[in-house]
Amino acid sequence: MSGRSPGVDLSVVVPAYNEEERLGPTLTAITRYLGDGEGRWGEWEVIVADDGSTDGTGDVVTALEHPRVQLVTSPRNRGKGHALRLGVAASRGRRVLVTDADLAAPIEELERLDKALSDGHSAAIGSRSVPGAAIGTHQHRVRELLGRAGNFLIRATAVPGIRDTQCGFKLFEGDKAREVFAGSRLEGWGIDVEVLQQFRRRDWAVTEVPVRWSHQPGSKVAPLDYARVLADLGRLRARAIRPADLLATALFLLMAVALYSGRFFDPGHRYFPDSLQDQNQWEWFFAVTADNVAHLRNPLFSDLQGFPAGVNLMANTVMLGVSVPFAPLTLLAGPAVSLSVCMTLGLAVTAAAWYRLIVKRVVQRRPAAFVGASLAAFAPPMVSHANAHPNFVILFMIPLIIERALRLCAGARVVRDGIVLGLMAAYQIFLGEEPFLLAALGMTLFAASYALVRRDVARRSWRPLLKGLLIGGAVCLPLVAYPLYWQFAGPQSYTSVLHGDNAGNSPLSLLAFAERSLIAGNAESANALSLNPTEQNAFYGWPLVALAFTIVVRLWEQALVKALAFTAVGAALLSLGPKIRIPLTDLVYPGPWALLAHKPLFESVIEGRVAMICGPALGMLLAVAVDRLLATTGRGVQYVGLLAVLLALLPLVPAPLKSVDRVEVPAFFADGMWKSYVHDGESLVPLPLPDPGAAEALHWQTAAGLGFKMPGGYYNGPYGKDRIGIYGASPRFTSNMLRDVRYSGRIPVIGKNWRAQAQRDFAYWKAGALVVAPQPNDDALRKAVQQLTGRPGKWTGGVWVWDLHGGN
Repeated sequence: MSGRSPGVDLSVVVPAYNEEERLGPTLTAITRYLGDGEGRWGEWEVIVADDGSTDGTGDVVTALEHPRVQLVTSPRNRGKGHALRLGVAASRGRRVLVTDADLAAPIEELERLDKALSDGHSAAIGSRSVPGAAIGTHQHRVRELLGRAGNFLIRATAVPGIRDTQCGFKLFEGDKAREVFAGSRLEGWGIDVEVLQQFRRRDWAVTEVPVRWSHQPGSKVAPLDYARVLADLGRLRARAIRPADLLATALFLLMAVALYSGRFFDPGHRYFPDSLQDQNQWEWFFAVTADNVAHLRNPLFSDLQGFPAGVNLMANTVMLGVSVPFAPLTLLAGPAVSLSVCMTLGLAVTAAAWYRLIVKRVVQRRPAAFVGASLAAFAPPMVSHANAHPNFVILFMIPLIIERALRLCAGARVVRDGIVLGLMAAYQIFLGEEPFLLAALGMTLFAASYALVRRDVARRSWRPLLKGLLIGGAVCLPLVAYPLYWQFAGPQSYTSVLHGDNAGNSPLSLLAFAERSLIAGNAESANALSLNPTEQNAFYGWPLVALAFTIVVRLWEQALVKALAFTAVGAALLSLGPKIRIPLTDLVYPGPWALLAHKPLFESVIEGRVAMICGPALGMLLAVAVDRLLATTGRGVQYVGLLAVLLALLPLVPAPLKSVDRVEVPAFFADGMWKSYVHDGESLVPLPLPDPGAAEALHWQTAAGLGFKMPGGYYNGPYGKDRIGIYGASPRFTSNMLRDVRYSGRIPVIGKNWRAQAQRDFAYWKAGALVVAPQPNDDALRKAVQQLTGRPGKWTGGVWVWDLHGGN
C-alpha cells in the first residue's frame, strides 16, 4: 500500500504531555539517528503531538528549529489517545513509528521493527516480553508486579496472543495506521490496545519484536490505570454495535417478511404453489424431527414415510441444525408456523451475516455493505429457493466460516480459530451439506485467484491456514462421524442422486430476469430457462452483469476485485454443466463441470446451483464500487455511478412469493376418524402413494399428529441393487398402475393377476386401510381400487375408505 506522500518514507510520532525535561534529548537522539535523509531511512519527518501541555513542551520543539520536526497541538489535555490520533493524522510516511517521549526503547531498535514489516507484517511491536528482549533498568518491584497483573488481564480479555500491549514503541504501515487511528475512540493510553484490536479484526499481521528497554523516571502510567483501560475497553465494546448496524438488520428482517408476506401471517392456511410439493415435505421434516425429539427417538431415521422400509433422515435434508432447536415451537404451534418463522428469520440473519463480513473484510461504509449484503442474500437464485428450500436460504454460517478462515490466514490464533472453524463446519453440516460444498467450491476459487495476484500474502498465509484447517477437521470429524456413517451406510442409505445431464444453466439464464422480478419478471421465459420455479439458479440480469464488468475494468488494480471477478466468472462457467449448448445454435462444447460431474459428492449436485456462488461475489463487487463512489468528491461521478447501481439492481427487486389458500385437510385425518381403521404395526395407504409430484398426504399425516404410518412419500431413498438414489419409495406394480390412472384417467383391464399383485403389495405395506381423497381423476381411481379389492369403498370424512380387515 502506498503512503499519502511518496516523498516521505518514515514518520515518527511522539505524543507528549508536560515533557519539557525529557523531550529535548529524545528529539536529538531521533534526528541524529535518522540522519540527513540520504541514508538508511530515506526521507523522514518527526511529529510531536503536544496534548495541551502546561509547561514548555511546545517551546522545546520550536527551539529545535529542525526542518523535519513539526509540532501539532491540542488546546487542552485530553489523553494519549487523542494525542496519537492528532499526530498520526498529520503523518505522511509509508511507515509510521510511534514512540513515547521518554524513549525507553532506544531509537536504534527501529531497525528490528522495520525488518519485521519488510517480512510482510503490518505492525511490529517493540516488546519487552518475548525471548531476546533485554531490560536494563527495572521499575520498582511492586509497581512492576502490578503492571504485569494489569497487562495479563488486558491480554486475556482484549488481545490474546500479544504479550506486551503497552510498550510505546511500535511501527506500522502508514496507510493502515492512519485508517485505524482515525477510527479509534479511546482518549487515554488504552488506545494502544484498541489499535491492536482493530489490526487483529482486519487480519493485518501483527508481530512482537524483542527490543532493549529501560525504565525511565517520570512515568505517567499508574498501576491502577490498567483498570481504567479495561473499563474503557468494556465501554468501547458496548458501543461496538452502531445504530447503522441495527438499522441494517431491521431492514433485512422487513425485507424477509415482505418476501414471505403471503404465508408469514397465516402459515397454517397458506401455501406457496411455486414450492411444488416441497412445502409439504419440509413441514413433515420439521414435524418428524420434533416428534423424535419429544419421544427421545433416533432423529436420523423414521418409518412414518416409506413404510415399512422407512426413511434415512440424515440422507435427506432435514436440517437438524434448525429443526431440532425449533422443536419446541413446532410442538407448540405446528410445523407450518415453525417452518415459516425459521425461513423468514433465517433469510434475515443470513443477510446480516453477509453484512457483518463485508463490513469487517471488504468495506467500512455501512451503506455500501448494506447494498452488497442485500444482493448476497436476496439475489434471484436465493429468492427462487426461498419458495421451497430452507437449506439454501438459511446460510448464515457460510459468512462466519469464511471470516474464520480469513482469520486463520493471519496466523495469530491458529489453534483457537481452527477449533472454532471445526465447530462451525460441524454445525453447517447439520444445516445443509450441499450449500457447504458449494461454499467450499466458491472459497477455493477465491483463494486460488487471490493467491495468484497476491503471492506474498499466499506465502505468508498457507501454513497457518493449512494448520488451522487440519485442526478444524480434527474437531469436526468426531462430531459428525456417526451421522455421516448413518447417512452413507445406514438403513435406507443410497449412493448418489442422479439429476440427468441437463441440470446446468443455459448461458442465457445468466443474463435473463427471474420470474419473481417485480418489474421485469416473466414466468414463461424464466421457466423455459430453468428446471422449475425453485431452481432459477442464475437470472442476475444483463444490467447487473454489465455493471459488474464495468466495476472490474475500472477497479482492476485491486487484488480483491480480481479475485471476486474470477470467482464469479468461474462459478458461472461451472454452473453451465458438463455440456454447454451455445444459444440459438446446435453447437455443444464440453464444460468445466465435466471435470467434477462424476466425483464423489459432486455427482449428486444440481450443477446449475453453482451459480449461486455468484451472488455474494457480485454483492462484494458492488460494495467495493459503492464505497468508492461514496468516497469520491466529484458529485457528477457520484451521481452517475450510484444511478447505474440503482438501475442494475432495480430489475432484481423481488415481488412477494406467490401464495394461495391451502386445501382443507379432510376430516377423516383432521378429526381422527382414521384411528378406527389402523391397528398397531399397520399403515394407512393413500392412493396413489404420495410421491414428489403429489405429496399432500404428508400434510394430512402432520395434521393427524403423525399418528399413522404410510408407504410412499417424498424423500430420497435407494433403488435397486446398486442403491441409486431416487425421489420417493421404490416403485411397486400397484403403486405405478394407480399413479398412471391418476394422471391419465384410464383404467387398465384388471383381472386375477392384478388383484393378486395388489394383495401382495397391500401385504408388503402392512395396509390396514386404503384411502382415495378428492383429486384429479378420483372417480377412475375409486373404480380401479374397487376392482382390485373386489368391493366398494365407503365415503367418510371426505374420503373414500377401504377397510382391509374384512369390512367397510
